[in-house]
Amino acid sequence: MTVIGAGSWGTALAILLAREGHPTVLWSRDRAQAAAMQESRRNARYLPAAEFPVNLQVSTDLAAALAHARDALIAVPSHAFRSTLQKIQPHLSAEVRIAWATKGFEHASGKLPHQVVREVLGDRPGAVLSGPTFAQEVGAGLPTAMTVASTDDVFARELATNLSGPTFRAYTQSDILGVEVGGAVKNVIAIGSGIADGMGFGSNTRVALITRGLAEMMRLGVKLGAQRETFMGLAGLGDLVLTCTDDQSRNRRFGMALGRGESADQAQSAIHQVVEGVPAARAVCAVARGVDVEMPICNEIYRIMYESKPVRAAVQALMGREVRSESE
Repeated sequence: MTVIGAGSWGTALAILLAREGHPTVLWSRDRAQAAAMQESRRNARYLPAAEFPVNLQVSTDLAAALAHARDALIAVPSHAFRSTLQKIQPHLSAEVRIAWATKGFEHASGKLPHQVVREVLGDRPGAVLSGPTFAQEVGAGLPTAMTVASTDDVFARELATNLSGPTFRAYTQSDILGVEVGGAVKNVIAIGSGIADGMGFGSNTRVALITRGLAEMMRLGVKLGAQRETFMGLAGLGDLVLTCTDDQSRNRRFGMALGRGESADQAQSAIHQVVEGVPAARAVCAVARGVDVEMPICNEIYRIMYESKPVRAAVQALMGREVRSESE
């Protein structure tokens, strides 16, 4: 297996695969970072506590990293997903299967990752990895579960088996679209949850945001063609709860800073990593408008970040909406 992307999540997945006995190559575009990782046998920048297994190698040579790969796993931020696929495309044989752990709609087009994969790489077996996972905990070998979704049942089962071991369990399913919508929307809702906690609101508020955020996620996903039950699983409710309630979530921490009165620039600079929910808010709201789906929480979070709406005014707008059935 070749893992493309040596950030925290790519590194954690590479460690996991190697730990389960699979020879793994971790590709990094940064030569200095790659040399440091190969020498120290750890990713000092993103996962300093997780030591590399002996069968995990680091490379900056993309052609060499993919030369003998049966499967390639892409783990890069959503804004770099298409360009990364374009970069690896000349080095892929027709037999290589593609998996990705990237979450979010493409910012410019509103397309989901599986649609971008098909556009760039054509028709080949593909799978998305998603679910309630923090890289540090996976790197530390703490018990974790996630979803592998693919329309190719053989690929899904092989990939899930390769990932699974004493501390990691992967489940398979076929609803790629639903899994990807869950991964995109949850980051936006997590910013809202963080805003509420940063403002000093209580547990009631947090749970209301999670529950109604799940309703928005489900509403959009079903409209786009996903299966409703997908959103009650690991890649829907599971990932949403994790991201909204734990301070390892960059999106939640970003929202908390906004809730305390910090600017978006101040909040972003303090985190030092990509906050996926920021561009996701713009993309999610654009997609929802395009298919005429109402997403009031996501819309208010968008207005806070892109229209400078005061956070208290956004809360008042949500609380002042007309009474309606909970099933709507």
